[in-house]
Amino acid sequence: MGCGVTKSDQFHKQSRKAIRAAVLIQQWYRQYVARTEMRRRYTWHIFQSIEYSGEQAQIKLYNFLGYLMDNFTPSSSERNLISHIFRENEVCRDVEWERYFCYKNIEVPDIYSGPHLTFPLTAEQAVGLVEAFRNKKQLHSRYVLQLLLETWKQLRMLPNINRISTCHSKEITICGDLHGQLEDLLLIFYKSGMPSLEKPYLFNGDFVDRGKDSIEILIILFAFLLVYPSDIYLNRGNHEDHIVNLRYGFTKEVLTKYKMHGKRILRLLQKIFSWLPLATVIDQKVLVLHGGISDVTDLAVLARLDRHNYVSALRPPKKRHQSSSGMSIDSDMDDDVWSNNKIFQRRASLTFPKAFGTRDSFQNRSLQDFSERIKANVGEGIEIKRKQSIFIFDTAEKDTCPSASCESVNSDNSKDEWKQILDLLWSDPMIQDGCIPNEVRGGGCYWGPDVTEDFLNKHNLQLIIRSHECKQDGYEFCHNRKVLTLFSASNYYDVGSNRGAYVKLGPDLVPYLIQYQASSMTRELSMRQSVGRTERSALKVLREQLFAHKSDLVCAFKKYDRENTGLVSMSDWASAVESVMHLGLPWRMLCSQLVASRTSDGLIDYHEWFNELAIKGHNMDHIDQSLLETLYRHRSTLETIFRIVDTDNSGFITIEDFRQTWKLLSVYLKMAITDEAISDLAITIDSNKDGSIDIDEFMEAFRLTDKKSRLERGRSMFMGTATDLTKMEGDPNI
Repeated sequence: MGCGVTKSDQFHKQSRKAIRAAVLIQQWYRQYVARTEMRRRYTWHIFQSIEYSGEQAQIKLYNFLGYLMDNFTPSSSERNLISHIFRENEVCRDVEWERYFCYKNIEVPDIYSGPHLTFPLTAEQAVGLVEAFRNKKQLHSRYVLQLLLETWKQLRMLPNINRISTCHSKEITICGDLHGQLEDLLLIFYKSGMPSLEKPYLFNGDFVDRGKDSIEILIILFAFLLVYPSDIYLNRGNHEDHIVNLRYGFTKEVLTKYKMHGKRILRLLQKIFSWLPLATVIDQKVLVLHGGISDVTDLAVLARLDRHNYVSALRPPKKRHQSSSGMSIDSDMDDDVWSNNKIFQRRASLTFPKAFGTRDSFQNRSLQDFSERIKANVGEGIEIKRKQSIFIFDTAEKDTCPSASCESVNSDNSKDEWKQILDLLWSDPMIQDGCIPNEVRGGGCYWGPDVTEDFLNKHNLQLIIRSHECKQDGYEFCHNRKVLTLFSASNYYDVGSNRGAYVKLGPDLVPYLIQYQASSMTRELSMRQSVGRTERSALKVLREQLFAHKSDLVCAFKKYDRENTGLVSMSDWASAVESVMHLGLPWRMLCSQLVASRTSDGLIDYHEWFNELAIKGHNMDHIDQSLLETLYRHRSTLETIFRIVDTDNSGFITIEDFRQTWKLLSVYLKMAITDEAISDLAITIDSNKDGSIDIDEFMEAFRLTDKKSRLERGRSMFMGTATDLTKMEGDPNI
């Protein structure tokens, strides 16, 4: 007996302490996980905002240049700067093209140490190409052209929609976007085996752009297609398009690796891309396509259209008419049809509430004339719905082709077919029911579960497999697991940003998903390290966006800084930044990472903050600041125009072409840029005074971040926010 503490009491006290400690640890861990998830989500949001706004800007720029093509006299110098990307008046006969692409006069030197090819290709040669590219070797341009020619011939024999079947001894491997990341393709082959009669593959588009090995991926896929034509299937993606390639890196990659014959290779690839099948149906139950569907998607229409007419899916199909020499010549299908309309609409992606008139009324006009016309009409436009899709078709009068030699099909049918291809390549699924324009990408649509259900029932299907969207886990089911998004490019935005995935589909048609990350670095990083690395990369990009909107941000800060002290509180800083950027980010939480220093009482000196963000390099003090900000904000758009103007693909443009490029940009952005400001900028960059501008040197001189993210390697950066895009859409002339 006695009054001492019993062992039971001691046990309960220790248990209570242990429970309290466990609860504290649990609370701390939940907070840690929540913070990590918050960082992961806003990092992802930053990257995706940049990617989609870049695609939207690319489409808008192309539509703008197309409109200029329609409203300049053919002899104008400005028109000549951009006409070659529209490929007008090209010979269409296949035999003529084959003569142009002839490789027989290209000699392979004795010192060449890369792989040699003989045709017809064998499986050993295809596997040899994989090993050669793994070892960083390059295929000679003679073999590239020969392989591409054989591929072109093979693709021309395929239908628009491949229909394949599994059997009890086979399962098909389906891969999503690869985007030039060879390491992902090699890892897939390592895990799943090389393509063969027993191991068929289906690759669902977007083989190129952004990554550094796009041409190698194409060569590998085309080689296996030639060896196993009944076991390798390729679908077209929205990046199998020479207009998109101008912005996102593939054009530059080919011209860098094949300086002498790169232009011919690119031209042949345009033909090949236009002949890629649009979709694949497996066992009559599973539809595989790149982007998605809409409420008007019809497989019967897609199956019978002439897919090769859509060299760029951003442009209406072309008609053919006989020239005086009897040769078949391509011209734009809409030249006659649209120019006779009272509304005069360049293409479905442009709307003109007040017409500019027909082509005849623009004879002898210059870019300066057009710029003045734009300015004069800015105040006359009507209010257009914010973020209106550029792919909504306006109702126009039905006109028949006036030329007796016109061989094009009915224009209304062609427009319907074109819209179906756009939806197929550019659309994304959404949670809500319905089908609405895809205002984020600028092309295609968003479609809901009800559209999926109706489409599957109409065509007696059970599953849609699509790609087109980067997913953090490499895949994602939606619409009651009836739509599967598949993305095979791991570390897409940066190392550790996402996994890649592919799917195996057997006779039971139940998807078996395999995830991976190609970089060995990601396997060595903890979750915290991986999130931190990706977050730092995203913040670098975000700082560049912030600096590119300096003038708008200063105006927003001054609304809170009534006494003009140059100081704002953290709360006011966050509110002002969101009012300009419209990114929906937790700015208060990001403040400590974006703002290096604050005053002793916690205020932010926003002038000093911009000095911290500013570029270090060329002395830009004597250059007009509005011009510099325009350059920072629209650098990728400017570079795309540079690449278009550089017709000989040399990487250099003359000072005069440099001025013309800026004139095009000024009209596109509806802002006045003086010749003096452009000349000052040209003099600053032309350091060796040779009268030409090195495009790469010029663009690198205005890079704010010290290292390219993976997203930016393909020149996909577009510094405009939703506000910038809305301003452009509000103009009835753009």
